[in-house]
Amino acid sequence: MIGDDKIRNAFENKNWQEIKVTDSWQIFKIMAEFVDGFEKLAKIGPCVSIFGSARTPQGSKYYKLAEDTARLLTESGYGVISGGGPGIMEAANKGAYEAGGKSVGLNIELPFEQFHNKYIDRDKLLEFDYFFVRKVMFMKYSQGYIVLPGGFGTMDELFEAITLIQTGKIARFPIVLVGKDYWEPLMDWVKNQMLEEKNISADDLNLYRLVDTAEEAAEHIVRFYEKYVLKPNF
Repeated sequence: MIGDDKIRNAFENKNWQEIKVTDSWQIFKIMAEFVDGFEKLAKIGPCVSIFGSARTPQGSKYYKLAEDTARLLTESGYGVISGGGPGIMEAANKGAYEAGGKSVGLNIELPFEQFHNKYIDRDKLLEFDYFFVRKVMFMKYSQGYIVLPGGFGTMDELFEAITLIQTGKIARFPIVLVGKDYWEPLMDWVKNQMLEEKNISADDLNLYRLVDTAEEAAEHIVRFYEKYVLKPNF
């Protein structure tokens, strides 16, 4: 694939043909990421994704919540998928790893803060360049989302999952927001603004559950699949 320097030179020299070739060859790298992800995750079994900030320190109550939640899910027979990095992601992988469960990391290459944590099973670490490919893997191979406090990336993953379920593009699965103090102001805005303006329906508010403890989070996943057949999202 043509490198960044060549792309810059193409713009400076107005060599538009070279830029078009770059776009075409990029398709193959995107395809390669999809193929690698499908091959490694196709036999992974029932898993729950745990999301949250990469910046959460180890001493945080949310770090401990993520770790405890992952442990409880593992004890209930689920593997755990995280974004592969530090913070909440590390806590999720740590909880699963130390409980003897499957610990999957879908890492993304970023210029500053992202590096994979040490609690991911060696055969279950995937590296991505593209956020959209990575998000497909989360959606396709997760039977549930547990979301702890995070930033823009966490919000992106949360609302994409809600949107895909709302529009029927993927099968419904449980979405649990952990930490009412953090999430209630946002979800009050959703109710008081989005719903009030009729941009969503009242039923859409049932697509997620707010809880405060690891036990409540894990229990909601387990109870959901007592009612529905557990199957991959494809």
